[in-house]
Amino acid sequence: MASSDDRRLDVLRAIVEDYVHTREPVGSKVLAERHGLGVSPATIRNDMAVLEEAGYIAQPHTSAGRVPTDKGYRMFVDRLAEVKALSPAEKNAIETFLAGAVDLDDVISRAGRLLAQLTGQVAVVQYPSLRRSGLRHLEIVVLGDRRLLVVIITDTGRVEQRTLEVECPPDEETLLHLRTRFNVAAAGRRLPELRVALEELADSFHPRDRAMVARIAEVVTDTLSQESEERIVLAGTANLAQANMRFEHSLRPVLEALEEQVVLLNLLTDMVEDSGDVAVRIGHETQLSGFYETSIVTTGYGSEGDAIATIGSIGPTRMDYPATMAAVRAVARYLSRILTT
Repeated sequence: MASSDDRRLDVLRAIVEDYVHTREPVGSKVLAERHGLGVSPATIRNDMAVLEEAGYIAQPHTSAGRVPTDKGYRMFVDRLAEVKALSPAEKNAIETFLAGAVDLDDVISRAGRLLAQLTGQVAVVQYPSLRRSGLRHLEIVVLGDRRLLVVIITDTGRVEQRTLEVECPPDEETLLHLRTRFNVAAAGRRLPELRVALEELADSFHPRDRAMVARIAEVVTDTLSQESEERIVLAGTANLAQANMRFEHSLRPVLEALEEQVVLLNLLTDMVEDSGDVAVRIGHETQLSGFYETSIVTTGYGSEGDAIATIGSIGPTRMDYPATMAAVRAVARYLSRILTT
C-alpha cells in the first residue's frame, strides 16, 4: 500500500498533468474520475489541502480547482521517473532536417526552428563558444606587401578572419612552413593549451621570422579567447502570442527579457554549469523578473562530456516538462553529432 506521501505526490503529478493539458484549475472530483488514484474524492481533497498548505498548489480564485505553484512544478520535475521519449518519426525528422545544413549558421538556425516547432515555445541556441573551441585548421594568405590574412577554422565549424601587418611578408616556402607548423602545433587543442603551444612555436623559426610568428600566434589566441563573439539565436518568439500560452500578466516583460541577450546568455551558461544533463529553471528560480511566469529548459551540446554551448526552450511555467526536456535533449544530441563529425 502506498504511503500518504507517495499518494500526495501522485495527486500533485495528476494536477500538473491535467493543468498542462486543460489549462484550467483542477478539482478533486476530476482527479478521481480521470486518474486511477485508488482513493475517494474526499481523500483527494484532504491530500490537496496538505499540498496547498505546503505551497505546492494554490487556489487561483473561488473555484474548487487548484493549480500548481513554482514549488509544485519543481517537485514534479525533480521526481520525474523518466523523460518522455520522442517517436522514431520525430527522431528521423530531426536528423534529416539538421543534416541538410550547409554551414554553421544554417545548423544553428535549423536547430532553433526545429526545437521551436517541436515544443511550440521559444527556442534559444547559443553559438559555439570560441573559448571552448579547438582549432581545426589555420590558413595564412599574403594580401599585399605587408599584410597577412589569417583564417581560423574551429572544430565546431566557426570561421574567423583577421588581418595583420608584418615588416616583411613570408615567401612561398616560409608560408607553407608556417601553415604546416601552426596546424600541427594547434591541432585539437583548446585554450589554454593552445596558447602555450603557439607561444613555444616561435622559438623554432629563424630569428628573422620569430616576430611574425609571434604576431600570428597572438592573433589566433586572442580571437579564440574573445567573449564578445558569443551570441544566441532565438526562434519561435511568435509562439508566445498564441492563445494557449496565456500568461497571467502581460507578455511584454517576457519579450523584453528575451531582448536582453547578454543576461539571457549568462543565465543559460549558469544553468548548464549547474547541471550535467538537462537543467530546468522554473518561474522565480530564474531570478529575472521578466521570466517569473516562464520556465527554461536547457542542456549543453558539443563533444561528449564537454559542452561548448547551450540550447534551450522557454515557455510558460505550465509547459509540458517531460516533452520539452526530451525535445531539448534530442536536438542537442543531433547538433553535437553534426558539429563534431
